[in-house]
Amino acid sequence: MGKRFAIGDIHGGYKALLQCLERSGFNEKEDLLICLGDVTDGWSETPECIDKLLSIPNLIYILGNHDLWLHRWFEYGDDPYIWLAQGGEAARTAYVDRAMSKIPEHKKLFDRGVFFYILDNMLFIHGGYNDTRPIEETLPRDMVWDRDMWDIAINYEKWNATHPEETVKVGDYDTIFIGHTKTSRLRPDLTPVKAANVWTLDQGGGWEGKLTIMDIDTKEFFQSDIVKNLYP
Repeated sequence: MGKRFAIGDIHGGYKALLQCLERSGFNEKEDLLICLGDVTDGWSETPECIDKLLSIPNLIYILGNHDLWLHRWFEYGDDPYIWLAQGGEAARTAYVDRAMSKIPEHKKLFDRGVFFYILDNMLFIHGGYNDTRPIEETLPRDMVWDRDMWDIAINYEKWNATHPEETVKVGDYDTIFIGHTKTSRLRPDLTPVKAANVWTLDQGGGWEGKLTIMDIDTKEFFQSDIVKNLYP
C-alpha cells in the first residue's frame, strides 16, 4: 500500500490541485487520496479538476455543500442565486463554454461520493456532525453545512490547554479531518489548523488562501501557491 493523503476544498483551482499533488509526491498508481469535498465553485477550472480526480484509482470523495449545488444543476438545471453568488457562476460558465459533453461522466464523481468516511478510527467529513449521537444518525444536509463541530473543537482545545490531566475530544475518533470552514483569517500564515482531535484543511484555497494536502499518517502537509495569484 502507498501513502494516504487528504486534500481540502479545491474549488475549481486546477493549477493549485496539480501543485499539491506534485509537491506531496503523490503517486497516482499507489497512493490513496481522500477529498474532503467542494471540488467545484470559486475558480474557473472545475471540469479540469473533476477530470483529474476521476483519473485517480484510489480516490475517496466526500461530498460538500457546493458539490450538491453543482450536482443539482447537472440533474435539473437548477441555478439558485445563492449558488451562483458563492462561486457557482464560474463553474456553470466553465461547463457552458467548454465542457457540457463531460457532464454525464463528471456526474459519476458525485454519484459515487459519500457524506463521511471512516478509516482506522479517523473520520473524514466535509462540515461536521453532532457528536452526542452516532454519526449514522446525522442528516446528510447537516454533514455538509455544519460549523458547530469546529467551534466545539476550538473550545475543547482551550479546555485541554488548562486541564492537561482531563483532555477531551470530539466524538470517539482519534482524528477528524474536515474542510468547509476556511481558516485563512484565523491563521494568516495559511497553515492547517488543529483543535482538539480535529484538523481543518480548508485554508481558503477557493478565495484568498492556499490549497492544502496532508499525509494523514505523518501529518506532513504540502500547499499550493496562493491560489488567487494562479488566476490573476
